[in-house]
Amino acid sequence: MSDKKKLKLVLCWHMHQPEYRDLKTGEFKLPWTYLHVIKDYIDMVAHLENEPNAKAVINFAPILLEQIEEYAKEVTACLQSNFAIKDTLLNSLMLPNFSLNEAAKLELIDNCLRANRERQINRYPIFKKLVVTAEWIKEDKTRVHYINDQFIADLLVWYHLSWIAESVKLTNNRIQYLINKGEHYSLNDRKELMTIIGALLTGVIKRYKNLVRKGKVELSMTPYAHPIMPLMLDLNSAKEAMPDVALPELESYSKGEQRVKWHLKKGIETFKHFFGEIPKGCWPSEGSVSKETLSLLEEFNFSWAATGGNVLNHSLDASHLGKDTRTHHPYQVEGTSIPCFFRDDGLSDLIGFEYSKWHGDDAVHDFIHHLENIAEHDSNNSVVSIIMDGENAWEHYPDNGYHFLSALYRELAKHPFIELTTFSECLEQKIEVKNLPTLVSGSWVYGTFSTWIGDKDKNRGWDMLGDVKKVFDHAIETKQFTKKQLERIEQQLAICEGSDWFWWFGDYNPGEAVSDFETLFRLNLSNLYDLLNVTVTITYFRYIQELTDSEAVYLRIRH
Repeated sequence: MSDKKKLKLVLCWHMHQPEYRDLKTGEFKLPWTYLHVIKDYIDMVAHLENEPNAKAVINFAPILLEQIEEYAKEVTACLQSNFAIKDTLLNSLMLPNFSLNEAAKLELIDNCLRANRERQINRYPIFKKLVVTAEWIKEDKTRVHYINDQFIADLLVWYHLSWIAESVKLTNNRIQYLINKGEHYSLNDRKELMTIIGALLTGVIKRYKNLVRKGKVELSMTPYAHPIMPLMLDLNSAKEAMPDVALPELESYSKGEQRVKWHLKKGIETFKHFFGEIPKGCWPSEGSVSKETLSLLEEFNFSWAATGGNVLNHSLDASHLGKDTRTHHPYQVEGTSIPCFFRDDGLSDLIGFEYSKWHGDDAVHDFIHHLENIAEHDSNNSVVSIIMDGENAWEHYPDNGYHFLSALYRELAKHPFIELTTFSECLEQKIEVKNLPTLVSGSWVYGTFSTWIGDKDKNRGWDMLGDVKKVFDHAIETKQFTKKQLERIEQQLAICEGSDWFWWFGDYNPGEAVSDFETLFRLNLSNLYDLLNVTVTITYFRYIQELTDSEAVYLRIRH
């Protein structure tokens, strides 16, 4: 081992939330962006700050950055001028009283139950007791008349405390005071909590920028609104890994290449607005790639891309390459010049789905043992790519994964045979980039697009998107829009093209989540039709048209 170079390890954390705003009103329909900021994005940057020799790649979806900025502005305006925040849950923290109607009270109570039961609720006995009462109220909604304002105030405070980052709980005296107080929270207590939340929202992007300046982080991006680019370019690309997949009635997504280029251009502009530089790398939405997608990334001057390990496995099989081919390498697909890194699915999934059940130290030792085995048997030019969400796994860990991540960075940083690095540094150090004759299109999930297409509900969503795109094309060609109107229309279309709607469609997902995202998808389609001056009623995947003769565009009527 002493004669070999260190094993290169890249930890790439992908930060992504879809657009939760109703762009017509500016209202946030779901609170997940600000909740993940104050819990996960804060802890993830704190771990990198706390370990001097830590290093990682942080990937941001541009539409997430815009939402963080908007929340920061609204909380600042709320604290300085008492303006209402356009997020019902967050704004409730600042209400002087809770003189709400029965439906509003029940909705507020229900929203405060959306947390991990074991790790966030049961961790705090007082919060657990409040939740038990709240669930008793939900069993018989008439019981809501028995609760007072203090119950709602305490439930609200505890809900937000459960979402506060562990790094903040350990260091912030004001948060510690609120946790220790336990109950009977006053309006001043709630304002204090809002002040802390505002500071976290305002400072989080600056903290990541500071780590870039120190050389500890490489920032990369995903296309603007997180679209599945290969499917927009060619729906039939889904058949490469799933030959028997049932595709939508939609034959192709109209002018898909034009739309993919829009997402890339807008994404780069947004990224530069926040970070003052153009990203070198791209994690395509959900690691979704095709040869055409890589060519477009190359056209936009990205230096690297990344995707899932199963995409490589399928591609190696299709290329008839032997089993001795090393997988811990970047590859360059014939006909392109952009290196593509491949996620170690096994190790990434251990962190994402398994280690939350382990003691933190045991999990870290197991992870490093796997890396040592790779270092022993792979070549000197190996790169292990750990790529996963920067937010979703940690709610399943004790204390938001604080102990696991602290130990992980600490042990990796001092390991004699492992080097924490970034994708760009690997390329700068002239690591070997292997040739890949054939790329089988796919994503990080199974190496296919089955999470976004093929299911009847997912396909119906694509058909609805395809229909509004035809109306969009027709309107752009036949109507006169101002520059500002056109910008709003294109942004609204981009939101409809996001991947998350299709991820959640399907009866195998939790009903509440499916309902939330279906409602948002229908809202976004309706808003786009309104901007195009076309009246359409959309209800649960069934919609009808009201068009003038000059606007006659074929729209399916779902039964």
